[in-house]
Amino acid sequence: QVRERLKKQVVEMKEKFPGFRPGLAILQVGNRDDSNLYINMKLKAAAEIGISANHIKLPNTATEADVLKCIASLNGDPAVHGFIVQLPLDSDKPINTEKITNAVAPEKDVDGLSSINAGKLSRGDLGDCFIPCTPKGCMELIRQTGIQVAGKRAVVIGRSKIVGAPMHDLLLWNHATVTTCHSKTSTLAEEVGKADILVVAAGKAEMVKGEWIKPGAIVIDCGINHVPDSTKASGKRVVGDVAYSTAKEKASYITPVPGGVGPMTVAMLMQSTVESAQRFLERFQPGKWNIQYNQLTLKVPVPSDIEISQSCIPKPIDQVAKEVGLLPDEVELYGQTKAKVHLSALKRLKNQPDGKYIVVTGITPTPLGEGKSTTTVGLVQALGAHLHQNVFACVRQPSQGPTFGIKGGAAGGGYCQVIPMEEFNLHLTGDIHAITAANNLVAAAVDARIFHELTQTDQALYNRLVPSVNGVRKFSDIQIRRLQKLGINKTDPTALTKEEVNLFVRLDIDPGTITWQRVLDTNDRFLRKITIGQSPTEKGFSRMAQFDITVSSEIMAVLALSDGLDDMKKRLGRMVVASSKRGEPVTADDLGVTGALAVLMKDAVKPNLMQTLEGTPVFVHAGPFANIAHGNSSVLADKIALKLVGKDGFVVTEAGFGADIGMEKFFNIKCRYSGLRPHVVVLVATVRALKMHGGGPAVTAGVPLPKEYMEENLQLLAKGCSNLNKQIQNARMFGVPVVVAVNAFKTDTKAELALVVQLAKEAGAFEAVECTHWAEGGKGAVALAQAVQRASQTPSNFRFLYNVELPVIDKIRLIAQQIYGASDIELLPEAQEKVTMYTKQGFGNLPICMAKTHLSLSHDPERKGAPTGFILPIRDIRASVGAGFLYPLVGTMSTMPGLPTRPCFYDIDLDPVSGEVNGLF
Repeated sequence: QVRERLKKQVVEMKEKFPGFRPGLAILQVGNRDDSNLYINMKLKAAAEIGISANHIKLPNTATEADVLKCIASLNGDPAVHGFIVQLPLDSDKPINTEKITNAVAPEKDVDGLSSINAGKLSRGDLGDCFIPCTPKGCMELIRQTGIQVAGKRAVVIGRSKIVGAPMHDLLLWNHATVTTCHSKTSTLAEEVGKADILVVAAGKAEMVKGEWIKPGAIVIDCGINHVPDSTKASGKRVVGDVAYSTAKEKASYITPVPGGVGPMTVAMLMQSTVESAQRFLERFQPGKWNIQYNQLTLKVPVPSDIEISQSCIPKPIDQVAKEVGLLPDEVELYGQTKAKVHLSALKRLKNQPDGKYIVVTGITPTPLGEGKSTTTVGLVQALGAHLHQNVFACVRQPSQGPTFGIKGGAAGGGYCQVIPMEEFNLHLTGDIHAITAANNLVAAAVDARIFHELTQTDQALYNRLVPSVNGVRKFSDIQIRRLQKLGINKTDPTALTKEEVNLFVRLDIDPGTITWQRVLDTNDRFLRKITIGQSPTEKGFSRMAQFDITVSSEIMAVLALSDGLDDMKKRLGRMVVASSKRGEPVTADDLGVTGALAVLMKDAVKPNLMQTLEGTPVFVHAGPFANIAHGNSSVLADKIALKLVGKDGFVVTEAGFGADIGMEKFFNIKCRYSGLRPHVVVLVATVRALKMHGGGPAVTAGVPLPKEYMEENLQLLAKGCSNLNKQIQNARMFGVPVVVAVNAFKTDTKAELALVVQLAKEAGAFEAVECTHWAEGGKGAVALAQAVQRASQTPSNFRFLYNVELPVIDKIRLIAQQIYGASDIELLPEAQEKVTMYTKQGFGNLPICMAKTHLSLSHDPERKGAPTGFILPIRDIRASVGAGFLYPLVGTMSTMPGLPTRPCFYDIDLDPVSGEVNGLF
């Protein structure tokens, strides 16, 4: 009956959670015959019920440390819900059994042998512990008789930790009056004669005589003993601790030996495993977060960002991970406030429904920025800490260059920050450094390959590329791929012809076509143009090159768009670094560097977990440029977050720059590759920026705002709302509802804020809301959060702007006309040549990633508002084939920023006593 019931429960679990199976692990030390027999019985029962059982067998030479290491691994395995150590431990080495049983995680200790489970049982916490399987089976047998336990006299013979002691506790908490007897009990027969319920686990053959037993008693015999029997082939037979033949004449119910308690013990082990699996699903089921939020202490005036950040004590990051349903083995801690999340979490959650997907973007900004990051954090704090929704923020990791340059940090601001902000803005977990190393390895490989091809014969190159090791030459896997690409279907290095050797060893890179640059995560204008190869050892091979900032590296875009390790590795291999003199693309795979890049990036691919000031979770992962790349955080972070929040939760991510750049790329590039579909666009607007678009004076970083921005001017503001109107249209063009967040500043008047709200609704926004989250935290964005909730319930008819199969020029024209308001485009000769080349090379069907100024809808940063009728000039087109897009260059721009006259680092310092970072980020 028990097994049939468990079978049904397992089937129900699988139907509710596809791909899930209760897991049982059995750890055995040595090779005892009796242990093997018992384990086989358990494995057979597990298979019958549908439990995934794993038998781990250590040799009898295993030490205590070996056993503890194995237990630690099983404790952290999310696929293991029940876990037993088969006793006795058959080892040649001394092993403390008590230490071993207590090492098993209590929540997986389905044998109920740990001190924690025993303690809970002894004090009556029956619903919060695992009970040893034999006593549990005995109780089930007693219940099957239909006789009430409450009020009965029960006698337990034996006081072992496995049967006697827990049996006493179990009967006691089921309201029997219990006496425990043992080998020193002088009046054993007398005590047995009083028992309505008798449980015997003494380990002595037939010690309890039938005449001792009270008529009508229930007798449970747990003993297994061997006695001589010449009639048996083995010369012995199995008997219990009770003289069965005479006892059965007096008992109302009695268990036989064998075949009584033994099968029930196994059945109870299976039941405890299924119960443990059910508890696991209750704890880690998405949609059931039990999260502790931080209370903000708001101050007026609002202190500096770093003062606010350092005044808040963040929760331990492992607590945040647990609150959102991540398992211990899915989290890699980097100190107390940040952690990496393993991609195994996505695999575990793959069958869970996604939550609502929200993207935060903005109108065309001033150089000061309009608060997209602050609004992103404020929105998640409102949804989580105030409306108690499961919510995740997914944001980009900032570059160290702008942090120390002109921009400062990017952790949000005021009472809406990712914390600790100094950790967020600096090294974090080293992802950007990994990208720097990987990028520069490719650059070194390019120049080294050109050098070696210039200075060596084909055969010399071949001998070095495919060396003989112990007399054996063998192609590596990446070399096999190159041979296949060349149409050479050979795997024996000695079988290649001279022509094939030449094709294999010569990439024949044209130095004039090299597009791969070295990178550094520091603003350094003097590295924008450099000469490399000036040492005499380079034998006259020198060329002009440059350094870019690390976040502009294609590897950063690859990281952001990959959906797993395998996909990342393929994308890294496809990256085009130059063309050959025959006009063919040369890739990282051709250089043989793909595997090494994947190794350098193996940790960077894991999203970084942090938290907001109010304790809501944040993924910080990837930080691609928003002009020459797509300017969005990683696909992987979004996908994991969407699974963790559950179908009713929210994931809020941010797109870089204005809606014409970051949002357009979010839709046409990121969503195209990820397969994810957004539910709501949050468009951030400020009175300040809209006045600028209405014709207000220039806004410059580090310079006080002109008086036009400090005084009410409704006419100027209304004129500037043309930009807001256009960006609302841009978002609606993709079929997604738009909620406008009017980020209020202290200089804004009520009339100005009301005017923006009114005009936004008239322009087609689903809703427009005034927000004060910078000064009030999540509380100041509650109205915005409620509007987002309502908007997410409306139909989202998401669609792409263009089909990637269209010709390259047509795709560029569609973006220019539909998103920017241009009348047409003009391709300069260099751009036209690239269109022809990339189409010929097979890259014409990639999405388009426009690289243009973020300060205007047009190519001219001075043209504000919503200009129309202009011709958009395309001066060049470049390819990020690994990332998966072509990027046309509109106007001029630098991929290596410079330091201003007074960089931000003037205000940054370290307190040598406390170790705290001081200053303005």
